[in-house]
Amino acid sequence: MTTAIAYDPAFLRHETGQGHPERAARLTTTWNHLREQAWFTDLAPIASRRAEMEDILAVHSGDYIRRARETCASGAPFLDSMDVSVCPESFDIAMLAAGTPLAIADEVAAGRMQNGFALLRPPGHHAEHEMALGFCLFNNVAILARYVQKKHGVDKILILDWDVHHGNGTQHTFEEDPSVLYVSTHQYPFYPGTGAAYEEGLGRGRGATLNCPMPAGSTDADYEAAFMDRILPKIGRYRPEFVIISAGFDAHEDDPLAQISLSTGFFGWMTERLMETADQHAAGRIVSVLEGGYNLHQLPLCVAQHLASLSQNPVIST
Repeated sequence: MTTAIAYDPAFLRHETGQGHPERAARLTTTWNHLREQAWFTDLAPIASRRAEMEDILAVHSGDYIRRARETCASGAPFLDSMDVSVCPESFDIAMLAAGTPLAIADEVAAGRMQNGFALLRPPGHHAEHEMALGFCLFNNVAILARYVQKKHGVDKILILDWDVHHGNGTQHTFEEDPSVLYVSTHQYPFYPGTGAAYEEGLGRGRGATLNCPMPAGSTDADYEAAFMDRILPKIGRYRPEFVIISAGFDAHEDDPLAQISLSTGFFGWMTERLMETADQHAAGRIVSVLEGGYNLHQLPLCVAQHLASLSQNPVIST
């Protein structure tokens, strides 16, 4: 099994300001830790690339894209809301973040890689069709899903979002579309306020959204029950042909922005369950994209656990 990894120091140039939790150190500490793993050299590096405008337009409006470009170029400190800090380079870096998972998907869809992980920023799952939100400019996983459908002819896609915050932008992108199953575990009630259990999709897409809201303090055992009782049976009935993971690691017990209590090892457990699902239905094809995770000690450990599971290697350095 060959696992791809994509990372580019250019992602560090998205400046969010002193004290902002979504900062460049998230990537540098994670990358340095991954390089210490004995299996790191077995990973296949994938070059980053910018998304094409047509890729972005598959999810976001032209008016929003123009506003994002102009706002960043103007030197304004925020885009749309005060939680989306930007700098003059942020638009270009967001285009790179949206395009890099597509490069991994090309390798996975062609069978040259089994799966892959994009270590990038800014994250994406809060970004709406017409609005930046929650540290996110472009919805990286939604853009990826549309690209895989158009470029590689995949009919049915699973997006599993285990970030501690609900991916409102991803859900809203696909809530009327039965060709994408969106599944989310997240702290609830919590930011951004969406993701109630009754939100199951709309119209033709009804039933293609599964929210598993978790109360503050939920543990590995609570998440395991959600997977075994609800998530895995739902995915098994859906039979996705391609799996995308919105891989946030802020549900870790030591993350400063939330109150879910997952262990580091549990991210490996979730990864392994999705690998089993992908092996059964999707020829093993998985592309994982970094979302949240804000503890600079624990984020690298969680990502290493995730990547070790994807590549079927042990984690030996903590």
